[in-house]
Amino acid sequence: MSAQPNHPAQMTPDELARATAAAMYENDACSRALGLEIVEVRPGYARLRMAVRDDFLNGHQICHGGLIFTLADSTFAFACNTYNINTVAAGCSIEFLRPVKGGDVLTAEAVEQTLSGRTGIYDIRVTNRAEETVAMFRGKSAQIKGNLIPTGD
Repeated sequence: MSAQPNHPAQMTPDELARATAAAMYENDACSRALGLEIVEVRPGYARLRMAVRDDFLNGHQICHGGLIFTLADSTFAFACNTYNINTVAAGCSIEFLRPVKGGDVLTAEAVEQTLSGRTGIYDIRVTNRAEETVAMFRGKSAQIKGNLIPTGD
């Protein structure tokens, strides 16, 4: 039996990372509703962007920390799923370093620090339009059964 033209086994690692991100984004109603934009993905890496809308502001008129967390967490998810193995968060932490005003644009960049067995560690830096770090997030991932793109195996 021959492999299908877009079968994951026939893709380069970068193509597979982009295909997994597209499959995830299609099924991620939360990221789409918040307007998260995938800027770049490659194996173990993702960069997403989010405009800070007025409805993202808390009672202090700064971006709600939960939305900054969501941007970082989604970026983490896109990075750790780039190998087409279903992967979820096993734990994470965030440090908020500076306030974010409405109208700003945040960019989160996730970098795989280690992948050992079924467990990975990822650091995510969230920056504002001025490229100042506004938050640092560290996530621990756990691979589970299944694939984002069916392998037919």
